Amino acid sequence: MAHVVTDNCQACMYTDCVAVCPVDCFVDGGETDKMLFINPDECIDCGACIPECPVEAIFAEDELPEDKEKFIQINADKCEAGDLEVITDQRDPLDTADAKKAELGF
Repeated sequence: MAHVVTDNCQACMYTDCVAVCPVDCFVDGGETDKMLFINPDECIDCGACIPECPVEAIFAEDELPEDKEKFIQINADKCEAGDLEVITDQRDPLDTADAKKAELGF
């Protein structure tokens, strides 16, 4: 089982999660998706990323809200394609991050 990034990350891309991840499981969705994804084949299910996300975009697979379950397959598909950059260092969030965070109520 792996952890899953949901659409709360879209237009944010805070990378606090990446900074604490002990493995290289995060990929950058780039300009197309404007969010991060977790490679389920690389994630070791440690949970270190969950409390670091300021917009509560990351869930353990078995704790996903029902309306977010589609992101299990989305994360897997995006990572399986192999054309996204693995991200291993914290970066600045997107310029839209603060507005999205406020929109989400955080």
